[in-house]
Amino acid sequence: MTYIIYAAAAFFEIAGCFAFWAWLRMGKPLWWTVPGLASLALFAWLLTLIPSEAAGRTFAAYGGIYIIASLLWLWLVEQRVPDRWDIGGALACLLGTALILFAPRG
Repeated sequence: MTYIIYAAAAFFEIAGCFAFWAWLRMGKPLWWTVPGLASLALFAWLLTLIPSEAAGRTFAAYGGIYIIASLLWLWLVEQRVPDRWDIGGALACLLGTALILFAPRG
């Protein structure tokens, strides 16, 4: 369930940020920021559902998921294929995410 929450959070964060990007960089109307703000609020709420004793660890682990979701957005929404550097960087980040999520704590 944690991965589903992380994936949903990533979608809403990217969609919310993209709404502002579209307004400021692509000339979309100001009203695009309204669903963008709602999307960003959903993103923040979703992260509070992650079972963790520390917000910072939750946010750090989320970072790797966010990177993968961003590259999927790049490919599927912006129609730009990630290059080998994008993929390599994402794999390195996923390794870090796995360390954060699965490290033995005692």
